[in-house]
Amino acid sequence: MSNIDDLLAKMCPEGVIRLPISDLCTTFSGGFIKKTKQDLSFEFPVYNGGAEPTGFYDEFNSPAKSIAISGRGSIGFVNWVPTKFWAGNSCHVVQANSKELDNKFLYYYLKNHEEDLRALKNTGSIPALNLGPLLKFLIPRPPLEIQKEIVTILDKFTELEAELEAELEARKVQYSHFSESLFIFKKGESKRLKVRDICGISRGTVISKDYLRDHPGEYPVYSSQTLNNGIFGYIDTFAYNFESLTWTTDGANAGSIFYHQNENFTITNVCGLLQVLDPSIISARYLYYLLKIEAPKHVSPGMGNPKIMAGTMGDIQLEIPTFKRQLEIVEILDKFDSLLNDVTIGLPAEIKARRQQYEYYRNKLLTFKELDVA
Repeated sequence: MSNIDDLLAKMCPEGVIRLPISDLCTTFSGGFIKKTKQDLSFEFPVYNGGAEPTGFYDEFNSPAKSIAISGRGSIGFVNWVPTKFWAGNSCHVVQANSKELDNKFLYYYLKNHEEDLRALKNTGSIPALNLGPLLKFLIPRPPLEIQKEIVTILDKFTELEAELEAELEARKVQYSHFSESLFIFKKGESKRLKVRDICGISRGTVISKDYLRDHPGEYPVYSSQTLNNGIFGYIDTFAYNFESLTWTTDGANAGSIFYHQNENFTITNVCGLLQVLDPSIISARYLYYLLKIEAPKHVSPGMGNPKIMAGTMGDIQLEIPTFKRQLEIVEILDKFDSLLNDVTIGLPAEIKARRQQYEYYRNKLLTFKELDVA
């Protein structure tokens, strides 16, 4: 930071000029492609209103190392795309065309101002960030030497975070293989029992967004999503308050398993609930780890809507060892789970710290005194 501060003081002591994107960049909105014309075998990713490609196409309309900004969906999301790609009609492409503006510097500056870009959206029935307001967005233009120095620093942060995330994913793969091995028993070490023989099985009720709005409260409602541990919203009453498992019955996340203890909650009609009949013989936590492996194997693809209903769940056969062995397995997997998912320890904690450090320095490095040109 001190080097950049020295350069700013030396090269632009009065401040940094700001110019609209239209003066510094080539900018255009993408074009619509039917989903039927996209295929995974094609080379070029298609970006629309989000962070991930929505498909692949055999042509591109945007050069590599361009900035893609979501006009709809995740409005204002800024993405650096290293390869050639097709920008869809919900995507704006921005690329520096001035010799005095580094394209990666432009990306980091826009990324740091996603909230400001979101604020430019229209207020119509379908919210969108249109190209017009984007062209007027002001970009600081410090000397190129300073821009490149900032890019070097921020690139190092992002590379380190990427390395840590790759290591975490590798460990998760290792953990998955290891956890499955814990549920392989020698003959006579376990009994094979159906879920219906060891658990009570029930299903939730329909809860609409209107109901959530009209009955706000502190108690979570679990549904079919996997974000936020499956929480759909919060209401002022609860249906369950005992140790149990829930699973997603319908949709893209069918077969997802969640564990509940010391919690008051409710589930919707796209969730099922399992309550161990005899907790002195069967550990619910053991079932949680085992069903995370087994339940997805029993999901039916259906007619475009994956399902694992109560009947199918009840018929799943599980290997059940002695209660003592169950608790030993749970202790091992709880430790691994914490190391891989607890943001207060291990790699998740390090990734979180690096991300916070990166965001702090990104904001500090990309804040400039404005040059008064009046």
